[in-house]
Amino acid sequence: MKSNVYGWVRTAGCAGVLACAALLASCGGGQPGQRFYASRIIAFGDEFSYMGNDGRKYTINALVSGSTTALDCTSNPIWVQSLAAAYGLVFPQCRGAVDDPASRIYAVNGAVVDDLSGQIDTQILNGGFNGTDLVTVLVGANDVLAEFAKYPNVGEAQLLAELDASGTALAAQVNRIASLGAKVLISTIPDMGLTPFAGDRSVGSTDGNPPLLTRLSTRFNDALLAHLTNDGSKIGLIQLDEFLQATDRATVQGQGQYSNTTLFTCTVALPACTTNTLAADSINATWLWADNRHLTPSGQGNLASLALTRAQNNPF
Repeated sequence: MKSNVYGWVRTAGCAGVLACAALLASCGGGQPGQRFYASRIIAFGDEFSYMGNDGRKYTINALVSGSTTALDCTSNPIWVQSLAAAYGLVFPQCRGAVDDPASRIYAVNGAVVDDLSGQIDTQILNGGFNGTDLVTVLVGANDVLAEFAKYPNVGEAQLLAELDASGTALAAQVNRIASLGAKVLISTIPDMGLTPFAGDRSVGSTDGNPPLLTRLSTRFNDALLAHLTNDGSKIGLIQLDEFLQATDRATVQGQGQYSNTTLFTCTVALPACTTNTLAADSINATWLWADNRHLTPSGQGNLASLALTRAQNNPF
């Protein structure tokens, strides 16, 4: 591994998905002490962490056995659901037999970094934070897409500067949450140049612009890492971008768990996608992308594993 000048550890190239997961598990602020146990999960960010009151999620939604329409919100969980389940917790949107869940999801579809402050303010109005709160933050992909949409009318240098500011602003909000007493898991955004949204990544193709999307994503993530408070006791880092890069490399080499990391499986727009609306030749468990930029339940499960490993190994 190699350290950047700001203290956060960035992994070098990983030989495979499992190797990268092991590297990611080792990144964070020091030796683990007594294992942290969360009393509730508070999820901030965009649609990667969103679940509607009807249980719909921005992935492949599961159906109740024997039904073609009724959703089973407990199956095909998103990453924050799986993280909560590890602590015996649920969210109001999918509460099961729990009458009054303490955990909360404030994440909303389409959120950008500027929306995070309002989400935090809402939780402050609803009682604030305490030392056994585990807060998750994943936001910024929509910021990258908004800047990318300005190209080429706006030059790359200006787009990079805007994303540098956005990543810096996100770090400030994460530091703010930590200063209010909660423990925080902050995830880097995916490398958007590796999503189906980026277009054809074949050599010589002019479909889409994967290299630019990668550069924009990297600038955002690097700015985020450069400005996080890195003392290890309050903030844990999930390097989703590097994990997905390793996953993509492994798939290209015919290794790892995925058979496809370039196409997406849903035939209808999220969050309406269910196990009944998938491409005929796709296999849910071995395709990474549900639509052109959101993960399948398998991808969400990998993100959950990274988050739980960080929560259990960070010296919170």
